[in-house]
Amino acid sequence: MTDRTSSSPPFYPAAAGNLHAVPTPSEPFIPRDVAFLGPSGTFTEQALLTQPDLAMVGHHRTFSIADAILTADRGEAQMAFVAIENSIEGSVNVTLDILALESEVFIQREVVISVQLHLLALPGAELENIADVLSYPHAFGQCREFLQERLPNAKLVTANSTAEAAEVVAKSGDATKAAIGTQLAGKIHGLVRLQEHIEDHYQNQTRFVAVTKNHVPLPTGNDKTSLVVFQRENKPGSLLGILEEFSVQSIDLTKLQSRPMKQTLGEYCFVIDFLGHIGEAHVAQCLSNINAHHGDVKFLGSYPVAEI
Repeated sequence: MTDRTSSSPPFYPAAAGNLHAVPTPSEPFIPRDVAFLGPSGTFTEQALLTQPDLAMVGHHRTFSIADAILTADRGEAQMAFVAIENSIEGSVNVTLDILALESEVFIQREVVISVQLHLLALPGAELENIADVLSYPHAFGQCREFLQERLPNAKLVTANSTAEAAEVVAKSGDATKAAIGTQLAGKIHGLVRLQEHIEDHYQNQTRFVAVTKNHVPLPTGNDKTSLVVFQRENKPGSLLGILEEFSVQSIDLTKLQSRPMKQTLGEYCFVIDFLGHIGEAHVAQCLSNINAHHGDVKFLGSYPVAEI
């Protein structure tokens, strides 16, 4: 990886090195409204509706995940609810990048739901006549084996969400088109399930996070923390030095991923999840040491571990 201090002026994303500005942990709050990826019938909406407090507030459906997060970042909604990781396809990179580089929101909670995907079409459609399949790229990835085995000649058409794919199929009136989507989307748009549970792995799960400005929930004793580390310089052993700080404090990492800085090829930051809460002394000490000796730490949130 390139030493970004040697070739160009340093790039400081939104709130990089924000440990000094982390809000004091406080009681959870119910937001006035929540922004999330629309239209009606997305997996995001399905996951959000599993949270009784979020189901009862105002809902803002956005055209993209980035729009949802930035709507909360600008204060146009009090919270955003977005997908961040799938057990098959891995991280939702647009979510990581907006959180790491372009916003100043904090994760409040995580929600994990099982993913059931269905092939949706107009009533009377037949599987052997399907020529076009519409869906979100992650959904295609989660149904790769089904598509190769049952619809090898179908054209795959990308949509902004699984719900949008279902909406387009319903409005088309074309029985040769199908969408990969949720049962909720099929019900909303009057589609039938040509094939049920077409995901390649039955233990398919997606993790979502709720984010908001200026709030960190109190420790529960079973928490997770997310952060980003921006190296001040790249040198041999720099990542090892960061990891040793966690080892010294006996902190269990649950995720480590590099993401490009969007500047020069080879410039990366590290996204890290671990068990613990910033309100705990050993966690705060670890983050302080990393920030002092290894790189700028951007705190993304401490929040309860999801029940799975």
